[in-house]
Amino acid sequence: MSNTPELTQVVQEKYGDAARRVLAVAELPQAAASACCAPQPGTINSCCGGAAFDGQTDPITSNLYVNGEIDELPEAAVLASLGCGNPTALAELAPGEIVLDLGSGGGIDVLLSARRVGPTGKAYGLDMTDSMLELARRNQAEAGVTNVEFLEGAIESIPLPDASVDVIISNCVINLSGDKRTVLAEAFRVLKPGGRFAVSDVVVRGEVPAAVRQSMELWVGCIAGALEESEFARLLEEVGFEHPSFEPTRFYEAKDAAAFLAQSGLDVASVATEIDGKFLSAFVRATKPATSTQPCCAPGCCA
Repeated sequence: MSNTPELTQVVQEKYGDAARRVLAVAELPQAAASACCAPQPGTINSCCGGAAFDGQTDPITSNLYVNGEIDELPEAAVLASLGCGNPTALAELAPGEIVLDLGSGGGIDVLLSARRVGPTGKAYGLDMTDSMLELARRNQAEAGVTNVEFLEGAIESIPLPDASVDVIISNCVINLSGDKRTVLAEAFRVLKPGGRFAVSDVVVRGEVPAAVRQSMELWVGCIAGALEESEFARLLEEVGFEHPSFEPTRFYEAKDAAAFLAQSGLDVASVATEIDGKFLSAFVRATKPATSTQPCCAPGCCA
């Protein structure tokens, strides 16, 4: 599937609405904001982006960050977190590194990355939604973090030079692109030799009937569709990455999506075997080769 103006518009509208809700809540008195952010019965997401269904904690977006990790971040950054993992914790960021977050949203993972790379490092956030960028920059100012820069643009066309980034992270965003190969090729381009691709995303294991897959993707929030694990690995290798690996962080079961699937007209019991164990959040790792595989052409480079 290739990106279309319609797909881009749908993604921008969905995440723009989420950002605007959080910005609106940020202007409310404390008590009113707390009431707004409570789980709303019969809805998939609370007004602040923290997901709930019929008052139940959402198994996709809840409890992704360990105790104390987000204590010093602005509340609006936490409320706007719509990811499916915690790439900053698994990417093993080091002081002085340059990090790029693809689809940075309200900036939670960018701010966490900035803390990990320290004042000698830098964290970029890239997003195409104006409201999310407004929210992220507000969160940056409130947090008082200076080694951060938020960029406007699409993840299919990263506005950074070749070989300028040490680590690329992303939190449940690549699945939203209709041109995932281009996204991965752009990630490869901007990474330095030896750079690391370290993202959280939703992937699929094995075959799933089309109607069931579509419903599960809508539940998870994957507008363009999650990649099958082996296809994801193949695309990573095709654009030049080495050693792709997948570490499951959370499996999604039919019972988790029971209410949503029932509303979609599917019999949860009958499709359970087609779902359980096949949809998961995973930490996806790959590496850009440390040395070029291109033929030597410069004088003396092969001496």
